[in-house]
Amino acid sequence: MVEAETDRDPDLAVIEAGSRTLRAQAGPPQGDPIPARPADPEVDRALRAVEEELAGRWGETKLDPSVQRIAALLDVLGSPQRAYPSIHITGTNGKTSTARMIEALLAAFDLRTGRYTSPHVQSITERISLDGSPISAERFIETYHDIAPYLEMIDAQQEYRLSFFEVLTAMAFAAFADAPVDVAVVEVGMGGTWDATNVIDGDVAVVTPISLDHTDRLGETPEQIAGEKSGIIKKDATVVLAQQPVDAASVMLKRAVEVDATVAREGMEFGVLSREVAVGGQMLTLRGLGGEYPEIFLPLYGAHQAHNAAVALAAVEAFFGVGSDHARTLDIDTIRSAFAAVASPGRMEVVRRSPTVVLDAAHNPAGARAAAEAVTEAFGFSRLIGVVGASDDKDVRGVLEAFEPIFAEIVVTRNSSHRAMDPDELAAVAVEVFGAERVQVEPRLDDALEAAITLAEEEGEFSGAGVLVTGSVITVGEARLLLGRG
Repeated sequence: MVEAETDRDPDLAVIEAGSRTLRAQAGPPQGDPIPARPADPEVDRALRAVEEELAGRWGETKLDPSVQRIAALLDVLGSPQRAYPSIHITGTNGKTSTARMIEALLAAFDLRTGRYTSPHVQSITERISLDGSPISAERFIETYHDIAPYLEMIDAQQEYRLSFFEVLTAMAFAAFADAPVDVAVVEVGMGGTWDATNVIDGDVAVVTPISLDHTDRLGETPEQIAGEKSGIIKKDATVVLAQQPVDAASVMLKRAVEVDATVAREGMEFGVLSREVAVGGQMLTLRGLGGEYPEIFLPLYGAHQAHNAAVALAAVEAFFGVGSDHARTLDIDTIRSAFAAVASPGRMEVVRRSPTVVLDAAHNPAGARAAAEAVTEAFGFSRLIGVVGASDDKDVRGVLEAFEPIFAEIVVTRNSSHRAMDPDELAAVAVEVFGAERVQVEPRLDDALEAAITLAEEEGEFSGAGVLVTGSVITVGEARLLLGRG
């Protein structure tokens, strides 16, 4: 058994009876992975036209829980999602970072990869990646126009038109088949059972940590949310299960038994054996399904990213049959080089020095707690200023309470999304959590960034003060642009 860093509830042993567990029987491009707007004005206009057409459909937060429409669309497209094996990822936090790590590991073994993740940080083209890079604007436009005639056909047949997310999902699957890819790494948009991505039968199903988010759609307890997310576990698949609340793990294991899936559990079959903070990230020893992987440098901060790395490694091992067909570790040098090249934009990302400005897309309490622990461990700021812009459908109080112990002061703001919480309403909650003397309101994000940097600079150049921008992926993406990235 792996001695995982976080405590694993011993009661899990009770609910593991009957489940079949997986035990061993015996690189992406460097630089900023976020694309800028197209330099060619005509291409930029064409991309904006496609973005406007997509935006005219149901947004990602308005859902009809069904895969009927996406299944009908893919059927007329010739079922492109059947052209390659897939690794399917669900969970509440860590999905995108884990997907990027899985993609990097697969690419390091000379497999052509497709990755579908959401939401995007800055550019919609980020969501569909080939060989570790977002598809070009030209290819994105071409893919949309290739399937556009079929969209009208399906729209006319269904009670509701295809949504923004359903169309993007079909585009991703079509682009992957056209490439073609050797394997697709697919992140769910929300939930699992009725998510548009759940028309694939993932050879490996990955479940990152489950906590409360989207409770109005997925359920109000981890157990209810796990019930929805367990829908991605298909017959005879391998399930790579990150550490979970006991009730959520119980649901996942029961589902695995029902469909005769094989289970690999963090803290049992794989996990983090050790980690220590290193310059620019952390040094890990991971226990995989086939054995130990020492001296792995991961250029990402926080214990949560170490656990994401363990999950990603186990998923790739399972994809290659380690632990079931044979017992051996994957080539350690290949694993090391792949992890060393991983980037996860907007996740504990440093975008400026003097003072240091860090971006993190935490938008629920569990994500905020992980970010607070990571920034404290990795940076040790003498004084930290928070910039928070959140969506109005999130547990904002829970997020603020997670950050209260580490923020000396907080600047509340908003992003450009129509879902953004009004800054005055956010400030009212912040005052209750922080006290009025620690809260500043700046409705414009650029003003909020300037105010926070000024507050950090008041301590002097060598004081070790910093700024953390957080609360929403959109807030982080817009701050990234304002601070000169992308």
